[in-house]
Order: sequence, then structure tokens, then C-alpha cells
Amino acid sequence: MPKFVIERDIPGAGQLTPQDLKAISRKSCGVLNSMGPAIQWVHSYVTDDRLYCIYQAPDAATVRRHAELGGFPANRVSQVRSVIEPATAE
Repeated sequence: MPKFVIERDIPGAGQLTPQDLKAISRKSCGVLNSMGPAIQWVHSYVTDDRLYCIYQAPDAATVRRHAELGGFPANRVSQVRSVIEPATAE
């Protein structure tokens, strides 16, 4: 299944409390459960003013639908074309 990186602009994201992050996670998981197994949340990275979320989904439209249903921003949705890591250099 294709993998996507979703950039979510959230001012002050890095200052969210563990309780805030738990609430966001629960809301996202609730939407995912309602959408069925076609879309999966892998994990997210929290920076000062943005979340970078990694999802598996059949297409970008499904990712955007998740954001719409959850009330989450999805400022940019990009399909992952390749993954490189230190072992790639060998």
C-alpha cells in the first residue's frame, strides 16, 4: 500500500502536553476505525509548529478525507517514492 507524509501546520505543536497528544491520537484513531482498514496511521513526528504524519493509504484522497473527518489540517500530502537510510550507501 502506498505510504504518505502529511504535513500539518499546528502553531505551538511542540508545546502540546502528553494529554493533548493523547486526545489528538484518540480522535485520529476513532476516525481511522470508522474508515476501515484501507488507511493506517504509522506514526507522527512533532516539531515546534508542525506534525509530520506517516500514513499508509490507497491514495492521497483517502488521507485528505481522514483529515477532513477529524478536523485536522493537512497542509501538504506527499506520496513517499523511496526510503533511504545509511545501509543505502553500502
